[in-house]
Amino acid sequence: MNKMKDLRSRHSSEFTLLLIFVGLFVLMAVLSPDRFMTVNNIKTMAFQMPEFGLMALAMMIAVLTGGINLSITTGATLSTIVAAFILSSEFGKEHPLLCVLVGVVVCMLVAVASGIVNGTIVAYIGVAPMLVTLGTKTLFEGLGLNFTKGGSISGFPELYAEIGNGTLLGIPIPMIIYVIALVACYFLFERSVWGTEVYMIGCNETATRFSGINTKKVLLWVYIYSGILSGIAGILISSRYNSAKTDYGSSYVMQAVSAVVLGGTSISGGHGTVAGTIIAVAIIQVISTGLNILGVNRYIINIITGGILIAVLILRYATKVMDDKKKIKMRAAQGTTK
Repeated sequence: MNKMKDLRSRHSSEFTLLLIFVGLFVLMAVLSPDRFMTVNNIKTMAFQMPEFGLMALAMMIAVLTGGINLSITTGATLSTIVAAFILSSEFGKEHPLLCVLVGVVVCMLVAVASGIVNGTIVAYIGVAPMLVTLGTKTLFEGLGLNFTKGGSISGFPELYAEIGNGTLLGIPIPMIIYVIALVACYFLFERSVWGTEVYMIGCNETATRFSGINTKKVLLWVYIYSGILSGIAGILISSRYNSAKTDYGSSYVMQAVSAVVLGGTSISGGHGTVAGTIIAVAIIQVISTGLNILGVNRYIINIITGGILIAVLILRYATKVMDDKKKIKMRAAQGTTK
């Protein structure tokens, strides 16, 4: 019975988010039909949203365990900066295809390494995820700045730029990669044994550990997977700009947190869906693009995004308090009846 109620609640929340997305999309289309509802603008959003969406999923998997990963962007940029030394070398000019393949592999290896660092300290040493990832965020950023001397690395093969700017059968390649990642995340988070263990840790890590599950190993893989998703996002960002720089995508950290919370993932862990997160990503993308088209200052857009996050947190807290009061009243009524 409780599972059925929880399922109905999840579907209701996702349906509400979908209605909000449709409403905002229609609103922006009405306010600026000649600019928002153009093929060029829709295609631009299709190129940009995958980067943001992958970062949000990287954040979501950490939040599901009751943790957080503040190093998703700097880990991604460090990965692409290391790969950039290969991509911008003479080897890239002589063997572009092989160079791109090697560069992508190196980028993902560094992304995995960043996840291992975060996961090892969180799972095996026991330091709070916020403190760990705040520290590694600064560490990765410092390494990136040291490698680039504060500038950018460019001169990649044109083939690499196709990853973030090309199309396949008229569909943007980043969107194809994004959809594949979404499907993989859905089955991994919500339809696998490992995913169930992740949710269990978010609900009660101590109880999960006493049930015989190796929570440390699960947490390690959570941060590795988070690193992989952010590494893919880093590839899309660097290929779209055809260069690598430390501050690329820096705004995605707080936007990712906003999308995760707006999408229904509990900040304390144990509850959330991939569908909710991706709809929330689409909502924030429409708001950001629409307000930008309407000429709203980008700093005001950040204020609006922050306001949305605060409002959602307050609403969810108020809803939880009301639900708790209802449960207490029901239990009291049942006790009186007995």
